[in-house]
Order: sequence, then C-alpha cells, then structure tokens
Amino acid sequence: MADTAARLVDHVLPEVPIRQWVLTLPYPLRYRCAWNARLTSEVLQSFLRAVFADQRRRARKQLGIHRGQCGSVTFIQRFGSALNLTPHFHTLVLDGVYAGPSSDPGPFSPIPPPETEDVARVLAGTARRILRRLERKGIAFDDDPLVGDDPLMAMLGAASIRSRIATGPEAGERWRRLGDRVEAAADEDDGVEPDATVPPRCVRHGGMSLHADVAVPARDRKRLERLCRYVARPPLALTRLEAMPDGRLAYRLKTRWRDGTTHVVMERHELLERLAPLIPPPRAHQVRYHGVLAPCASGRDRVVPASKDRIETCRSVRTSGTLETHRVAPLSPVVEGGARFTRASSDPISDLAPDLATADQDPARRCPLPEPPTMRSPQSISPRRLPWAELLQRVFEIDALRCPRCGGRMRVLSAITDANAAGAILRCLALPARAPPLAAPNDGARSSGFGAVESFTEAPAFDFDQSVEIESAESSF
Repeated sequence: MADTAARLVDHVLPEVPIRQWVLTLPYPLRYRCAWNARLTSEVLQSFLRAVFADQRRRARKQLGIHRGQCGSVTFIQRFGSALNLTPHFHTLVLDGVYAGPSSDPGPFSPIPPPETEDVARVLAGTARRILRRLERKGIAFDDDPLVGDDPLMAMLGAASIRSRIATGPEAGERWRRLGDRVEAAADEDDGVEPDATVPPRCVRHGGMSLHADVAVPARDRKRLERLCRYVARPPLALTRLEAMPDGRLAYRLKTRWRDGTTHVVMERHELLERLAPLIPPPRAHQVRYHGVLAPCASGRDRVVPASKDRIETCRSVRTSGTLETHRVAPLSPVVEGGARFTRASSDPISDLAPDLATADQDPARRCPLPEPPTMRSPQSISPRRLPWAELLQRVFEIDALRCPRCGGRMRVLSAITDANAAGAILRCLALPARAPPLAAPNDGARSSGFGAVESFTEAPAFDFDQSVEIESAESSF
C-alpha cells in the first residue's frame, strides 16, 4: 500500500491537478465482475472512454483544445467498509488535457472542475457503453457459469454481495449489526433513501453511482500520496476488528451507516467466508494505467516525473559529448539489371566479400558490440521497491537510520541470523538477548468497546485432532 503510493507519486503521476472518480456498479454487474476479469476490463474501458470524452469536450469548449490527451490510474477495489464483496473503481484522472499529439503531448492544460451535469453525462455514457458491450458479447445475467465451476465460491460471493450469512445454522439471514438502529423513513431504492442528501458532483441512477468531488492540487504531493494510500489499502483493518466477550467478532465500520449501524457482528468462521470472495481472480491486475500514463504510450516518457529526469540526463550527456553514437550502414549487394547477383559465382557470400572487407576496414560501419551490464547508467535503473528505512520515513516520519547519540547516518553492515552471534552482540551492547515474554491479551493496552478482550489461554476446539502439533509447539517454546 505505502510502497505503491510512493512509487506512483515519485515515478508515475505528474505534478498536475488530479481528480478521483469513483464508479459503483449495480448488484448484478458486481457479481459478474467479481469473477470475470475480462468483463471487468471491458466495463472499466467503457467508463474511462466516457470520462475522457467528457474531458475532451470540456477542453474543446472552454480552452479551444481539440483532441487533447488524457491519462489515468485506476485501482480496482473488491471490498466495502463491512468486508462485503463490492467491486468498484477508484480512478485518479489527470484533471486536464495535454494539447499535443500522443507522441509529444506538450504542456498540460488544466480544465475547470466538472459540474454535476457533467458527472451525470459521464454516468449516462458509461451505462450506454456497458449495455452495448453486454449485448455485443451476448452476456445474459440469467446464466451463472461460476455455479458449475466453483459452487462454493459462487455461494460465498452471492451472499457477500447481498450482505447475507453464507454458512452455518443462520445461512441466508441478514448480517448481525450493532449500533443505534433507526428505521428508514421510506423505501430504499438500491440501498439509498429517496430523500437522502446527495453530495456535490455525485450522481446515482439505476443502481450505479459516480462520485467526482475529491481533487488534489498540482503541488500537493503529500496529499496525493495519502489519497493513493487510501485507494490502495487492503480490505481488512485490524484496528477495527474487535473480540466480544461471547467469542464473536465485531468489525467497526469506517463511517456510521444511515440506519445507525456502527458494527457488523460475525462468528469466527464467518470472517473467513467473508475474506475468501475478496481475493481477486488469478492473473488479473488490480492497478490499471490508461491514456498517456499507459505503459506502451508513445509520449509517456515526456509526462511521468522519473522519465523526465532520465531525458534531461541523456540530453546533458549528449551535450557534453561523452555519449558516442555509431552509424551502422546496412550491407547490400550490388544489383545490376534486376538480378541480385550478376557475377559468375555460385556462392553469394563471395560476392559480398568486398563489402564485408570495406565494412571491416571502416570503423564507422562496424556493428557496435553489446554494452555490458556494468556500463549501464544509474539513471536507467529504477528500483522496484523503496528501501525499508525510506518507507518508514515517508509513512510514519521515523528516521530509523539516524544515530540517537551523534545524529549521524547509520548504515547496514550485515544481517546476522545466527542466534549465538546475535546474543553475543546484544550482551556486549548491554541489551537483552532474549525477546520479552508474551503477555495475555487481557493485559494488553488495547481495550474493546464491548468489554474485556477474550483470552486465548485454552486450546481452541478443532474439528480434527491437533494434539501432536500443539504439543510440539509447546515444547518448542
């Protein structure tokens, strides 16, 4: 999460205004997109085409820019705040267009924020494109191929989308809830009350909703990184999971629901049945890049921050004259009278011997040797992960490599894995060589809002005998 956000801010997203577009799908389409990665890609493509078309329309109307270039980064989230299966899109769109062609985008031109009518137009265009794609593919919501392939996962996914218990004696019942529950004033339409207030730049229609009211200025990189962490977060937050005195689990919602619900209560095995459908299908990327930020975009190197630095470095190297380029002339035989070889020779290679000899004598026509890996420029190598110390500094503002005594910079000398050597070093530094003993959960600092936290002093009851494993585990300690 934090590493992905740091990489996007440092190497992908340019310093331009960025707006978040959140698209929520209707219930039948959620179930389909949860297991069909290709359908998810097509739905996302329909949504981005509608967003980009609206941006180009507004840029042409307000700025006079025709055929502007757009860009976006999309996170496919599969979960809601209650651990329910809810596939939806968080798309970070460049809030403007590039006036140039795709190979040379040129300067960025920001556009004014969209109005509610523009958001409604994008939602209508998205729905229209999705319907056309479904009709073209011949996809019918009556058929469910997942039931035949994996009936257990189909049952868990359907129950999670409908907020129902999937297994156990209470299968089919609604999720248990806690809080100051109030009844809805009127019948809800797709989970939304008719008289509920709608935030600005938010439109709901036909089970779909589109929100576009969150924007980040161009120079506010810290706020952009916090937004990237939010959209890249994992489904389960351990700080919101609490144990109740009766052994059940309570998961606190991020925000109170309109009916007053603050927690959802589940049995311990129900937590597993809610987490299983949240795992994405194999070989399905959950982060997508489109427009000028796409991996194969011809003008991407002129937009992203990291590539700009490499371009400037290459330009400076060429200007200083330290970068040597060799012109390689292609070797072609002499053609006379429409025939490829006119000399009385049965060996075509012998006809090319003079050309090969000339190329061997002329250094400018020699084929360049492949550059060894050690000669690569440091600017052309980008690490896939941030160092652990830098990641701690960015997330928690803790400088782990700062010496507490002199304030200088420390560096890692070696990683010691031998227990005896590590114990000797710790004793030499007057530090404890053994880990502190584990305290009971009741003695911990975290307290539950439903009473004392359950103590796991007794061995849990399993469906099969695990006495051998438990005894071996106890003996290892």
